[in-house]
Amino acid sequence: MPFARARGLDDATVAPAAEPDAPASPGPDQDQDETASRDTGHPSNHDSSQTTSETLTSSAADESGRAVARAAARPRRGFRDWMPFLLVRAAHPRQAVLTALVLAGAAAVDGRPVREVGLVFGTVLVGQVILGWHNDLVDDAADRAHERSGKPIADGRLDAGNVWFALCCAVLLVVPLAIANGVTAGLCYLASVAVGMIGNVVLRRGLLSFLTWAIAFALYPAFLSYGGWGGGQHGAAPQPAMVALSALLGIGVHVLLALWGLVADNADGWTYLPLKLGLRLGATRLLVGASVYTAAVAIALAYVASQVGLRQ
Repeated sequence: MPFARARGLDDATVAPAAEPDAPASPGPDQDQDETASRDTGHPSNHDSSQTTSETLTSSAADESGRAVARAAARPRRGFRDWMPFLLVRAAHPRQAVLTALVLAGAAAVDGRPVREVGLVFGTVLVGQVILGWHNDLVDDAADRAHERSGKPIADGRLDAGNVWFALCCAVLLVVPLAIANGVTAGLCYLASVAVGMIGNVVLRRGLLSFLTWAIAFALYPAFLSYGGWGGGQHGAAPQPAMVALSALLGIGVHVLLALWGLVADNADGWTYLPLKLGLRLGATRLLVGASVYTAAVAIALAYVASQVGLRQ
């Protein structure tokens, strides 16, 4: 109907349009929506700030707790972690002191003055410390792999760079100490230390491992027989029998010292003399045999020295 269409058009035209900028007043439905929003767990701005603050506080507390736990778990550094003590530990101190005492005792039996006996002790002690440090530096990787105890370098308590520095300082000390025994005597002892260091690097894993030990010990009688006080030439050549027996003594000491590491050395594929003997004889019989052999050679050394003396 035309009338109906015209009226509808007029109503649409005349009807006032809603103002877009007029703010809508909140009605009861909106209040119910906000209430429902709060009830369903959606935080308001105030609640969000409070939650963030609580989260930060909790994180800080957790981090503080972890820091306290780490501090409690960290081992306390005591005397045993003191660097000088660790350096002594890495120097094989028992072997160093025993060797120095034996050679100083031999010098005393030979009738040397007390000051020369002390010089012999100090020279040999420093040289043995050098050999001990060098041995642990060379064996660092193996000691770590086998988790050997009593190895400050391998367990990380002692830095290898510090040990190298100490070793270089000891070398600078042992040279004048050795020469103070006399030029020939000093050169013999320095040669013995050099042979020992070479033995730490080469030959030690094969059948000729005993060779460097025999040479190093064979130089000890010359160190004593040519020894004196101050530079220059002193004494005379050693008795050949003393040199030969000292070389045999070095082989016995080599076997005895190697006994404690035979299992690890076998796992690493070493084929040196003590290991071959241990596989053939067994560790117990090898220990007994090496002890008897070393003692017999030491007795023979003492007997020959009492009969023919140290020098020719």
